[in-house]
Amino acid sequence: MPDTTFLTWPFFEDHHRKLAMDLSRWAADNVAGLVDHHDTDGSCRRLVKALGEAGWLRAAVPAAYGGLYENFDVRALCLIRETLAYQNGLADFAFAMQGLGTGPITLYGSDEIKARYLPRVAKGEAIAAFALSEPDAGSDVAAMSTTAVPDGPDHVRINGLKTWISNGGIADQYVVFVRTGEAGARGISAFVVDADTPGFTIGDRIDVIAPHPLATLKFEDCRVPLKNRIGKDGEGFKVAMATLDVFRSTVGAAALGLGRRALDEGLHRSVTRKMFGHTLGDLQLTQAGLAEMATSIDASALLVYRSAWTKDQGVPRVTREAAMAKMYATEAAQSVIDRAVQIFGGLGVQSGVKVEELYREIRALRIYEGATEVQKVVIGRDLIKSAQAGL
Repeated sequence: MPDTTFLTWPFFEDHHRKLAMDLSRWAADNVAGLVDHHDTDGSCRRLVKALGEAGWLRAAVPAAYGGLYENFDVRALCLIRETLAYQNGLADFAFAMQGLGTGPITLYGSDEIKARYLPRVAKGEAIAAFALSEPDAGSDVAAMSTTAVPDGPDHVRINGLKTWISNGGIADQYVVFVRTGEAGARGISAFVVDADTPGFTIGDRIDVIAPHPLATLKFEDCRVPLKNRIGKDGEGFKVAMATLDVFRSTVGAAALGLGRRALDEGLHRSVTRKMFGHTLGDLQLTQAGLAEMATSIDASALLVYRSAWTKDQGVPRVTREAAMAKMYATEAAQSVIDRAVQIFGGLGVQSGVKVEELYREIRALRIYEGATEVQKVVIGRDLIKSAQAGL
């Protein structure tokens, strides 16, 4: 049973505490039976369907379209990701992509687009995706080269490649960021592209150390209605950054869930593994390691839920807070999980052992939605900007 004492912190309201406890019970009873690591696509489809039927995906869309809250409740999103990640990384992924894949629609979509896409996502009847990265435009989003040019008064025609796209190959709809104008951030726009749109195909599927649906997307004269644009022409960069501003904290929460599971696995191993006539936990070096693990987890939780709480108070942007939470929590979880593997010894690197799975799951979180190095730049620039403003 994961530690729940943090729920008494003043960051949370009673409905958050109930959400966390109810989901923890549901996840413990249901998630394992939905995941087959030999069938990643099928597992994600089953997870999305089950999460929708149980009502958990309602936290990813606004109340007007079948959701739980009037607007994004970032603390709820973080609690859900932490709780699901504790059970299984793929369960966290299935939930997270429903939110990230429709976040631009929630924040900037027209009423028509919201009504068309959000209710099905909330029910688990449609799978969403967020297509931002390209072969030569990852961290440098403004370098993207996929284009959308006018095709008559009511359509655009998209050409180019997107890659490293989560849910690529299984999604029903993709929020795709394209160049519609000048070079740089100001010339980017966002469109919703349905998976069955002519000219849109799935390229190579990408295998990674912790398998999840990942693919390259190809656009060859893909004709999309202009009404599918999210926001105004040239607002795509703003749409993307505002979406990441909401969901970046939740990446830290997912790392927190993985880290908590590693600590619990390490604790159980420490008190049950016999060694030198005692238990592994009787050794002072083991105790020191566990102390560092627990402290890192609490520090991560404070940063994650500080960021989420701040956003929920109506602050327009939490760029610095979210970057700190994402950076610290993912790096800390990597360290915590590595130490848990060390506690398990040789068993810790055996395929099928939970800490080995966690070791593979955590690595990508230090990269996606802005690598650790990018977060450091974001934090540093924000600090300098604040200092200059005070002069």
